[in-house]
Amino acid sequence: MKDLKHRVIRGGFAKICSQGTGFLVRVGSMMVLARLLDPKDFGLVGMVTAMTGVFSVFRDFGLSAAAVQRTTVTEEQASTLFWINILVGAILGLLVVAMAPFIVWFYREPRLLGVTFALASAFLFNAAGVQHSAILERQMRFITLSVIDIVSLLTSVLVGIGMVLHGYGYWSLVASTTIAPLVYTVCLWLTTAWFPGRPHKGIGIRSMMRFGGTLTLNGLVMYIATNFEKVLLGRFWGADAVGIYGRAYQLVSIPNDNLNSAASGVAFAALSRLKDDPSRFKSYFLKGYALILSLTVPITAMCALFAGDMISVFLGPKWKSAVPVFRLLAPTVLAFAIINPMGWLLMSLGLVGRGLRMALVLAPFMIAGYVIGLPYGPKGVACAYSTMMTVCAIPLIAAAVRGTVISFRDVLLTVSRPLFSGIVAAAIALGLQSFYGPFLSPLPRLVLGVALVLAAYLGMLLYVMGQKLFYVDLVRGFIRPPSVEEPLVVSV
Repeated sequence: MKDLKHRVIRGGFAKICSQGTGFLVRVGSMMVLARLLDPKDFGLVGMVTAMTGVFSVFRDFGLSAAAVQRTTVTEEQASTLFWINILVGAILGLLVVAMAPFIVWFYREPRLLGVTFALASAFLFNAAGVQHSAILERQMRFITLSVIDIVSLLTSVLVGIGMVLHGYGYWSLVASTTIAPLVYTVCLWLTTAWFPGRPHKGIGIRSMMRFGGTLTLNGLVMYIATNFEKVLLGRFWGADAVGIYGRAYQLVSIPNDNLNSAASGVAFAALSRLKDDPSRFKSYFLKGYALILSLTVPITAMCALFAGDMISVFLGPKWKSAVPVFRLLAPTVLAFAIINPMGWLLMSLGLVGRGLRMALVLAPFMIAGYVIGLPYGPKGVACAYSTMMTVCAIPLIAAAVRGTVISFRDVLLTVSRPLFSGIVAAAIALGLQSFYGPFLSPLPRLVLGVALVLAAYLGMLLYVMGQKLFYVDLVRGFIRPPSVEEPLVVSV
C-alpha cells in the first residue's frame, strides 16, 4: 500500500505498452491473413465462436476476480479454486464437443464439426491458468503479465501465418485460437512456480463462489447482448456476411479491447485495495477513467473519419463492402470506453448484483435492435448495435454510480474534456482532408489524417482543456515512487 500509486502507474504503463504491441501484432496479422484468406474462411470460424464463445464467459466462473477482490486469500483457498476451475473448464470443453452436431445443423455447414471439436480444447487450457494469473494480479506484477501476453500472442500469430502459407486455410485460424491460451498458461506456471495442493472443504470460499457466480452470469448476459447479431447474420445471411461483419467488428474493437484489457486488471486490483478509503478510491477511479477516455476519443474519430482508408490499408481491396459496416460500428468504441469502467467501480466495491441487473435491462434492447436491423444485412445490424449502445450509455452510468462516492456529475465532467477535444480535432482533420485527400493514395492519406487528428486533439486536451499537469504527474509517478501517497495533481 505504501507505494500503491507507483505500482499502479508502472503497471498501467506496462499494460498499455503490451497492449500497444499486441495491437500492432494483431493488426499486422490481420493485414497478412486478410490477403491470404477469403471472407468465408473467417466466417466459418466466426460462426462457431459466435455460438461457443458464450462458454468463455464461464471459463473461470469469476473466481479469478473473486480472488483479486478479496483482501486475503489462503493457500487452501487458492488450491480449491484451482481445481474448481479445472472442473469447470473440462465441463465446458465437453459441452462444446456435444454442441458440434447442432452447430453443423443450425448453419447447414458440415465443415464446422471439426472446427468445433478443435476449439473445445481451449477451455481446459484457459482453466489451468486462472489462479496463476490471479496470483500475479494480487501481487500487482503487471509487467510480468504483459510479457506473457505478448509471448502467447506472438506464438499464436506465427503459428497461424505459418499454417496459412502451407495451405491449411481456415484451420490456421483454428490453430491460432487454441495455441494462444496453451502458451499463456504454460508461461504462467513457469513464472509463478506455484503448484496447487488438494482441494479442501469448509475454508470460506462460498462467498467467493457467490461473487464469481454473479459476475459470470453478468458476463453471460452481456455476451449474448453483444454477440447475438453474429449468430443471426450467420443463420440468415451466411458465412460471407459473418466474415465481412466480423472483420469490420474486429478491426474497430481491437483498440477498445486492448485499452480495456490494459486498464481493467490494474484498475480492479488497485481499487479493490482502496475500497475502504473513499477519497483515494474516488481519485484513483476518476484518473483512470480520464486516461482511458483520453486515449479512446481520438481512436473513435479516426475510425469514423478514415474508415475507407483503414479498410483499404489493413484488409485490402476485396474487403470494400466492410467499409460502411466499419464506419457504423465506430461509435461503439467510445460507448464501451464510457461504460466499461463502471465495471471496475461495481466489481471493486462488491456490487456485482447491481451490474447483473443493469445487464438484464440492456440485453433485450440490444437484441431487439439486431432484429430490427437484420433485414438490411450487416449494415443494418451495425447501425442497430451502435445506436443501442449510444442511447443506453447515460442511463447505465447513472445506475452504476448511484449511492457510490462517484457522482454522475463527476462522470460527465470527466467525459466532457476529451470528448470536446475530439470533436474539435475531428472537425479540423475533416476540413483539411477535403483539400489534400483527392491527391493522395490511401496509406499516405491515412497517415496524414491520423497525424492531424492527434496534433489537434493533444493541443486541445493538454492546453485548452488544461490537462497538461495531469499527464506530467503520471510520467513523474512512473519514473519515481513518491515518498508520500499523494493524489494526482489535477482534479477532474
